Amino acid sequence: MSLENVRLATPSKDRLVRLKRTTGISQWNVLCRWALALSLADASTPLVRDVVTDSNVEMSWKTFAGQHGDLYLALLKQRCVTDGLEPTDENVSKTLNIHLARGIGYLGAHKEMTTIEGLIGSVAAA
Repeated sequence: MSLENVRLATPSKDRLVRLKRTTGISQWNVLCRWALALSLADASTPLVRDVVTDSNVEMSWKTFAGQHGDLYLALLKQRCVTDGLEPTDENVSKTLNIHLARGIGYLGAHKEMTTIEGLIGSVAAA
């Protein structure tokens, strides 16, 4: 496992397809960044600890993180430390997958987050 490529689980892909349609946000990476930020902001431990990344949606780390790759990597490493894990490449990659899956679930589960206005409102309320 490494952060060279980010691949999604099929249920996450299905939720993102719906979110792309309802929000008008057409890029996977933009929605994935929102999802990661939402999940990392939640201090609780994700219930799902193993995510099967079996979909055909895959992007490079550079595409996923964009110009803020160092920031996202630092946030993931900090979350590993907070959760009592050594921030190895494998643990960082696993933390990314777990939090992406949970964050995409958050985006898909809350009706107010199916619009751009709702996404922005959810961040402003946090």
